[in-house]
Amino acid sequence: MARDLPIGNGNVLMNFDNVYNIRDIYYPLVGQENQSSDQISHFGVWSAEGFFWIDDPEVFTTPAYEEDSLVTRVTCAHKRYGLQFVIQDGVGHSDDIFVRKIMLENSLDKERELRLYFHLDLQLYGNGVGDTIYYDPELRSLIFYKGHRYLSLSCQSGGAKQAAPSGYATGQKRIHGLEGTWRDAEDGRLEGNSIAQGSVDGVIELTVTLPPNGTAEGWFWICFGASREDIGSSEQLVRDRTPGRILEETRLYWVGWANRDAHELSRLAPELAAFYKRCLLTIRTNIDNRGAIVAANDSDILKFARDTYSYMWPRDGALVSHALDRAGVHELSRTFFDFCVKAVTPEGYLMHKYNPDGSAGSSWHPWVDGQGKKQLAIQEDETALVLYTLWHHHRMAGTLAQSAHDYEAFVKPAGDFLAHYRDASGLPLPSYDLWEERYGVMAFTVSAVYAGLKAAAQFADYHGDSVRALYYGDVAAQVRKAADAYLYDGTQGRFVRALYWNYERQTYEPDYTLDMSMYGLFDFGLVDREDPRMSATMELLREKLWVQTPIGGIARYENDYYHQVTQDTGQVPGNPWFICTLWYAEWIIACAATPQMLEEAEALMRWAMKHALPTGILAEQVHPFSGAPLSVSPLTWSHASFVKVTQEYLAALKRLEGAEAGDAMTDASEDAVLRT
Repeated sequence: MARDLPIGNGNVLMNFDNVYNIRDIYYPLVGQENQSSDQISHFGVWSAEGFFWIDDPEVFTTPAYEEDSLVTRVTCAHKRYGLQFVIQDGVGHSDDIFVRKIMLENSLDKERELRLYFHLDLQLYGNGVGDTIYYDPELRSLIFYKGHRYLSLSCQSGGAKQAAPSGYATGQKRIHGLEGTWRDAEDGRLEGNSIAQGSVDGVIELTVTLPPNGTAEGWFWICFGASREDIGSSEQLVRDRTPGRILEETRLYWVGWANRDAHELSRLAPELAAFYKRCLLTIRTNIDNRGAIVAANDSDILKFARDTYSYMWPRDGALVSHALDRAGVHELSRTFFDFCVKAVTPEGYLMHKYNPDGSAGSSWHPWVDGQGKKQLAIQEDETALVLYTLWHHHRMAGTLAQSAHDYEAFVKPAGDFLAHYRDASGLPLPSYDLWEERYGVMAFTVSAVYAGLKAAAQFADYHGDSVRALYYGDVAAQVRKAADAYLYDGTQGRFVRALYWNYERQTYEPDYTLDMSMYGLFDFGLVDREDPRMSATMELLREKLWVQTPIGGIARYENDYYHQVTQDTGQVPGNPWFICTLWYAEWIIACAATPQMLEEAEALMRWAMKHALPTGILAEQVHPFSGAPLSVSPLTWSHASFVKVTQEYLAALKRLEGAEAGDAMTDASEDAVLRT
């Protein structure tokens, strides 16, 4: 079930499912320690007419965000019970506090008492062993704790002077045949058990009086901390400032953040501009304040592999940070590069992936090859792309004068590694591909290595290291020459995806599979855009990888097995991926000679918007027949790809419209000369 409406502040991240149950609560690191571990935390309403949970089939729900914000606005209605309500949720932009506002509307011509139930099913530190929940009479809150993880759950009716639940219950769940304390709410009366230990959950009740055909509101909030003292301080802050003020300040903060982008978004259709900002905001929710740009935080993927996407892949992070730098959000990119500077090995390479706390993430890359000999369990493009985007970060942020530490601590070891990790042909040695499936010399990786070496040479030149500047530049030229010799097949008139080493024949064998990642050949500058070999390759990729169903979109590569839904690879070479479809849009933009030639790229951008969730959330891929999200959602890289292609689109539009204006002025001048 896709995750939707993520909200957070870089310390706390909360995800909802498609019926607006809370499913993921990450704290104190985004992507690490899911304090709810994919369990459902319920929200319910009791009235004299009946009881329902928010995921009841009779509840009609319209999910949305407040415009340009990370505050939700979810409209719900239960027509048979004559009740409508709007939920607004947000995580304080400067405090680790979740706030929920409930605005209730009565459709019946009589006064009604409603009881609202907020349930939390937690597994602190990511496991349900040894948790404690108790009711704190001083705070009038439910307190969950284990070790250094504390959460409080509180409530208050609109207009009330103090927090005061009308009921509460604690209990055990998923042991001894117990489903959970949430079941206690369904009769509209909580039993009031004040403490439970082990595998636990809890519910608080807020009673609200709703006038005939009138409205009322209620508030809930969750405070996060490392101790009872932390929770007490945060609870006092909420009560002093009021939950309403915290929620409104949070909304205004994100509106300001989303509108700081320096690009001329007014050149875009309003819906494109709004989606661009939504992508930036979604990216922000998946970035930990300590620098990890996390790939995705959808715990539903656990059902398939018992692992998640909640890691920092240096490649994903580099490309996301590059889009952020272009948007002017340099401070987030800076924390990412600080993370990488700390993570780089003494040998100069980055590992497969990392946990948000900086430790090495899980991996399936072996350290021995098919002959039992040592190999590096890395994807070399990850090191290269961090180096490439670091150079552009300093240029765009105007901080090259402050780059000496980066040069010594990261650029030199990484540049030396890229220069040395090559064979006699000049090509990089084999490593795992960006899809993490194959070990060889990949066109995408070679392109990234070339870009990384060029960046290293530019760093060295800036810092007066002339020997290294010349060396890195020479090696980059050698890589390019080798790529021309080995990655292009003249008989087919196009580039190949990869080269694999044949141990018996002691030579490389080409992989002719069409793979959309070959776009990297031009995007990272290894092959000129004007090169007819590149044009032929991109045209073939578009022809063979376009999904021939009403859904459309571009697959990763021919016969892509990941989440494959059909063996009819002629019609569906693979499921359509957002990043792959948007990569082709980048190619169209790069080739456009007139504003009209950008129309195909805009159509692909709108394809991405069309297949997003209604809230603007992009998954990794979509079902080729239904268009439903597949794999994780949201995928940070998908959103960053839309941000980057929009930036490229705007730059091209400005350039081409300017060129047309220049041509018109030239024509007018020539006419004037002829008239005289």
